[in-house]
Amino acid sequence: MNSEPTFVRADDSLTQEYDEMAARSFGHTIDDITHLHGHADVRVALRAGRVIAGGLGLFVPQYFGGAPVPSALLAAGSVAPEERGERLAARMVHERLRPLRERGAVISTISTLSNGYARHLGWQAPVPVHAHAVRAEDLKRSFHTGDFHIEHGYSPDAHGLQQDLARRWNGPLQRPTWWQDWKTTENRLTTYYFHRPGLPTSGWLSLTTSRRDHHGTDLTVHDFWAEDHNCAAAMLAFLARHHSRTETVHFRRGVLPPAPLLLHNLHRYRVATRAWHPWMLRILDPRGAVRLRGWPHGLDLELPIEIGQEAPRTTPHRFLLRIRAGAGALTPTRDEGHVSLTTGQFAVWYAGGWRSPEAARLSGVRARSDACLSAFLRATILEVPWLPDHF
Repeated sequence: MNSEPTFVRADDSLTQEYDEMAARSFGHTIDDITHLHGHADVRVALRAGRVIAGGLGLFVPQYFGGAPVPSALLAAGSVAPEERGERLAARMVHERLRPLRERGAVISTISTLSNGYARHLGWQAPVPVHAHAVRAEDLKRSFHTGDFHIEHGYSPDAHGLQQDLARRWNGPLQRPTWWQDWKTTENRLTTYYFHRPGLPTSGWLSLTTSRRDHHGTDLTVHDFWAEDHNCAAAMLAFLARHHSRTETVHFRRGVLPPAPLLLHNLHRYRVATRAWHPWMLRILDPRGAVRLRGWPHGLDLELPIEIGQEAPRTTPHRFLLRIRAGAGALTPTRDEGHVSLTTGQFAVWYAGGWRSPEAARLSGVRARSDACLSAFLRATILEVPWLPDHF
């Protein structure tokens, strides 16, 4: 009989063994394990002294309602092929979350191909995620640089701009200072920033190019941060300048902001869109998550809600949701909820994933009245869900 696994924080030796096991599990090397070792909490499962599972955990806040909410980002989780089928992944997730929760994480985000399994463990996808491909010639005909200057490199104020823009959405990371160096090294990014004469940076993008088999290059955009429509147009026009070598400009999954930049401006709309596995959100501590999130200052809401588990025949937790003067609180109550939802649905609401009462109803959210559901949704729809950060 196999011995019970033990779970430990990995030292350099165990991280190397985990790296080799993960390559065997995924079928290819995972560069993040090497590049993030110094920034991540690396946990592994051991059986008889041998690494049989592992994963990375990052303690990085995410913006919701304009406020940074402490988040546990999980990446590169893997189980050795010969150890699968014993619920080891679920136990590994618990062990990976524990130290991040002890540091104050109240939410958690993952990006995984195993959406059903992640949903079973408490995560839910707030929004679809897509990658886009558009012909460089179409961009060239539809967008213009205007009076923007284009500089090669990463400007000193680019990080501050990215953080300011990230606050305007639900989900982007409060990127730590080491983030850009890590991504640049891992993906060999080339970065450009955009500004008007004598003014600060208005936008920046990063991209990679790779040689095609027969002629030209493939161009993939990894970052696209624009202060306004004019800057976004200048950035798209700049990408079009690569048309002599690049037939198609690819935007990596989730990189383009969820705004109709292409839909409203392309002379001919022939964009290839591909659905990818979405990012998924889990609320680890509902009361802490509500308290730390940003809320609309003009909203005054007091509403009893019920949050239940995904499994049937479980008693839901009853809370009174109060939002006033930009602050939110969730306190236990005995009152029957006017809005009832599961833990996964609560995560979608938290991220602003439902833009209408009908969308929430169709997803299974129950409400005593249309007015209650509308008031509940208005609390989180001021910002749109968007997570352009990859980990």
